[in-house]
Amino acid sequence: MPTLAEHACLALVDQGVDHGWAIGSLLAPDGELGRVWSLSRPLTYRAIDALVDADLLRRSPPKPGRGRARSPLRLTRSGRAELAAWLDAPVDHIRDVRTELLLKLLLRERAGLDARALAIAQRDHLSATFAVNAAAGDDGDIVSLWRRENTAGVRRFLDAMTGRSVRR
Repeated sequence: MPTLAEHACLALVDQGVDHGWAIGSLLAPDGELGRVWSLSRPLTYRAIDALVDADLLRRSPPKPGRGRARSPLRLTRSGRAELAAWLDAPVDHIRDVRTELLLKLLLRERAGLDARALAIAQRDHLSATFAVNAAAGDDGDIVSLWRRENTAGVRRFLDAMTGRSVRR
């Protein structure tokens, strides 16, 4: 199963970003996606190499032109299927909302896909977690307080994304 870095690279190639430098620029801390989740250039190239090795991406012959020769990237059929499944899948844990879910939502928006549909699926997927944390009493434990407040914040975010009235 591809890593988060590899999934991000797949999504960007699918959106027409066809070489490593441009992918790295978007995932840099000051890049469009780097404000949510960033990846160094060496790790970007490592992720691309892993995707090529797994036959999820292919390198096309280099394009001639000025500067360094670039080998455009393109998704394989299996890469496209992997990406579609990942973009549609809710994350399993509250802790993954800040990174993986937010990245998926932004990538879906960039691709012209409905981000709201994923937010609805995510809210449904975490409904049991929301119920357990809402019912938890205040035992004065710092970790319990953090989990309860963090879970409530995620629920408010997903409610806002899905157009439901936001609970305070």
